[in-house]
Amino acid sequence: MSRLDGASLASLGTDGIDGPTEAAGAMADSLTLSRAHAAGLDPMRALAENDAYPFFRALGDLIVTGPTGTNVGDVQILLL
Repeated sequence: MSRLDGASLASLGTDGIDGPTEAAGAMADSLTLSRAHAAGLDPMRALAENDAYPFFRALGDLIVTGPTGTNVGDVQILLL
């Protein structure tokens, strides 16, 4: 997404939680990679290890809603 200036992506579960965490999901934009590198984070390691929660928590990009009482499925929203 770093090549898509102004693009934003949100991915979340409609039930308000993702696995054993309190986060419904996370969001990323065209600045996420540069912000991650500036914070000393390794996005490729997080991706390879399926370890998104601590990565997005460190960036402040988690989406936390709390349980919603619904479970329609996962939602991804991409804005270009």
